[in-house]
Amino acid sequence: MIKNTLIETLGIEITHLEAGKVIATMPVDERTRQPFGLLHGGASVALAETVASVGAFELVDKETEGAAGLEINANHVRPITEGTVTAVGTILHKGKSTMVWDIKITDEQDRLICISRCTIAVIKLKKE
Repeated sequence: MIKNTLIETLGIEITHLEAGKVIATMPVDERTRQPFGLLHGGASVALAETVASVGAFELVDKETEGAAGLEINANHVRPITEGTVTAVGTILHKGKSTMVWDIKITDEQDRLICISRCTIAVIKLKKE
């Protein structure tokens, strides 16, 4: 499912997956930096939405439902130029049609790099 996607392109790896919690890592390298050498905010947002989407997908009925990002916000609180960042996503709200996830992205010294909140739509799959 990850092959040939943005997840693979950015080097995102899911390292922990349980109901209501997802942990993933992403390198800060030529794929994820902006022109000034800092981690690109868009890469952080892609990591955050990946964590929320994967977590939400684990909580839906895969036979009848899917999950897709509906809204995301992010505050970039500390720059980083190299290394690996880790995103920890935890569910805040699980409803019938939406979920809300809290995602904290930290560096290797556990310093906060970005904080994000992502709303996921729970989508009913069409019957064939």
